[in-house]
Amino acid sequence: MDDAARQAHVERIRRDGFTIVENAIAPALVDALNAALARLERDLDAKPAMNGFEGHKTVRIYNLLAYGAPFTEVPVHVNVLPIVEGVLDSGCLISSLSSIAIDPGEVAQPIHADDMVIPLAKPHIPIVCNSMWALTDFTDANGATRLVPKSHLKENPVYGGTYDTIAAEMRQGSVLIWDGALWHGGGANRTEKRRTGIAMNYCAGFIRQQENQQLGLRPDLVKTFSPRLQELVGYGVYRGLIGHIDKKSPAQVLGAPDGFQSIWEKT
Repeated sequence: MDDAARQAHVERIRRDGFTIVENAIAPALVDALNAALARLERDLDAKPAMNGFEGHKTVRIYNLLAYGAPFTEVPVHVNVLPIVEGVLDSGCLISSLSSIAIDPGEVAQPIHADDMVIPLAKPHIPIVCNSMWALTDFTDANGATRLVPKSHLKENPVYGGTYDTIAAEMRQGSVLIWDGALWHGGGANRTEKRRTGIAMNYCAGFIRQQENQQLGLRPDLVKTFSPRLQELVGYGVYRGLIGHIDKKSPAQVLGAPDGFQSIWEKT
């Protein structure tokens, strides 16, 4: 993706609260992710959570980075991460990485904003930027994410309230990216086939991550990650200050020579 295309997506998110990157993901990676999720669902005996938010006919698998490849390719994808960095900044973190498979008969998820648990007055600068990877086609009928355009510029919705929404329809391999303040929710699946997506969620470097990456990922696994992926899971230091360990980066504590200097040593 060139700089002009990237900037156009960033501006669309600033204006409307969301954008769709068509055909962002190579078919081979889509196939690998679908195969890995099918294997995990079988091995973990994953079942619906049976609550009003996560659904009664929706299968979710959390902390996907803990299972290694091919999920390690998702957070650093060249057609997604640069857009997220344009919305947040290059110090952004992985907030959570999970799968969401909506089965036939599921009802629509309550409308919500992903940052509404954070007690900040709205509107505010973006602090959460999330994405949904379409591992199958997303249609109005099969549960495509429902959006309220421009709602990221408003206060929080009444959780589960009734709002005029549009369906984020997209072909397999496309990615929906949105400001975490945007009102949205998973759609109802009125078809006979499953709708599968990966929720790759990011937050600003000064916000606590939704999934605790430091305890949720084994250090020996993190050592195998690329330097950028190590930073994204929280082994970097935000602006030379937030997240250091005795003036060392977590990556340095793991033994990686990342050249980190604290904010005090730069002055």
